[in-house]
Amino acid sequence: MALKMIKPFIDAVTDVLPQLGFECVTQNGLTTKRKKIVASGVVITLGIVGDKKGNVVYSTSKEGAKKIASIMMMGMPVEELDDMAKSALSELSNMLTANAGINFSNEGITVDISVPTLMYGEDIELSMNKDEIICAEFDVDGIKLEISVALD
Repeated sequence: MALKMIKPFIDAVTDVLPQLGFECVTQNGLTTKRKKIVASGVVITLGIVGDKKGNVVYSTSKEGAKKIASIMMMGMPVEELDDMAKSALSELSNMLTANAGINFSNEGITVDISVPTLMYGEDIELSMNKDEIICAEFDVDGIKLEISVALD
C-alpha cells in the first residue's frame, strides 16, 4: 500500500525534471521512516487534502538546491538562496506535487495541494501525520533529492 502512495510522486519526478532541463534522473531506492523527518539543507513541505490526506516533503542539500534553482532559472548562476532562488525551488515543488495529483486523479483519487513552505538550515525536524513515512531518493544530475510522503 505504501508504494501506491509514493508512486505518483516518483512518476512526477521522472516525468517533469527532464522537461525542465535535468539530464539524468535516477531513483536510488525506497526507505521508510518513523513519524519524524530530520534533514539538513533545504526542505520544502506541502499539504495534501482530498481523498488522501497528509504531507509531502522534498529535501536536498543547500548546494544541491542552488544547482536546482540555477537550472530552473535557465542556467543563471545561483550563489545564494535569495528570493528568486527560493521562488524557483517552491515552484518546482508545486509542479512535482501537482503532477503527482494528476497521477492520483488518473487512478480515481482526487487530491488538492497547499502552497509550499520552504525552510533551510541544519537538523530541521518535521513531525508527520502518519507513523510510517515512505521515502524515495533520487540522483538528479549528481544532486541528491529525497521525497518523503505521509498519506492516509
